[in-house]
Amino acid sequence: MADEERRVTPQQYCQDKAASSGSSFYYGFRFLPADRRGAITALYAFCRGVDDVVDECHDEGVARAKLAWWRGEVAKLYHGQPEHPVMQALEPHVTALDLPQNLLEEIVDGMQMDLDFARYERFQDLLLYCHRVAGVVGQLAAQIFGYQDRQTLKYAHELGIAFQLTNIIRDVGEDVRRGRIYLPVEELQRFNVPASDLSRLPGNPGICRVDELPDRACPRILPPRLGLAAGCRPQEPAPRLADGSHLP
Repeated sequence: MADEERRVTPQQYCQDKAASSGSSFYYGFRFLPADRRGAITALYAFCRGVDDVVDECHDEGVARAKLAWWRGEVAKLYHGQPEHPVMQALEPHVTALDLPQNLLEEIVDGMQMDLDFARYERFQDLLLYCHRVAGVVGQLAAQIFGYQDRQTLKYAHELGIAFQLTNIIRDVGEDVRRGRIYLPVEELQRFNVPASDLSRLPGNPGICRVDELPDRACPRILPPRLGLAAGCRPQEPAPRLADGSHLP
């Protein structure tokens, strides 16, 4: 087969990346209009790419170098010619959808925090991490979907943070085994949970109270009347994390 026939386009690379992740997001993307589907798939592939650096690279020095390379790719996306197919797929959408450079940079900053910190002292420190790795992703998604009301950006940001906190609570045991404790020291002390108890859940009954964190962080999750473009309106009500009905 000729090289031209084997060559994968940037768009196909992103689709393959999303499909192979095992996430249900990929199938949800398929119901979007083509231009927005391409943009959100490229954004997902970007997030997956930088996240994989931290999750799969066991040499910290190499991981830092790879994140620095991704920072360079973000800069090239706006001021040059990006090399990575993910960034090439994202390139036409940056101007068309007015995607801010600083938000993509913040995602890389969030992954950097996984290298810089194994624990967080305060709840506000954890919120900064969640803002970077999930809140700004929500904002970018709202930008891609075509929001009409600026309140939608706030909703998207808070929903992203709530999802990230829910994931942290779900994955406490797995993260501990990987040497990471995302639950802040001040919160564990407030619930009388020694860090050593996190490795033998359910164990300490106080650990059950950490599911309050998403509600505390995002007490004003809006009802599901999002200001989305008509072609992107949700077919099901948005999850109401604020009333305690957390997604799995």
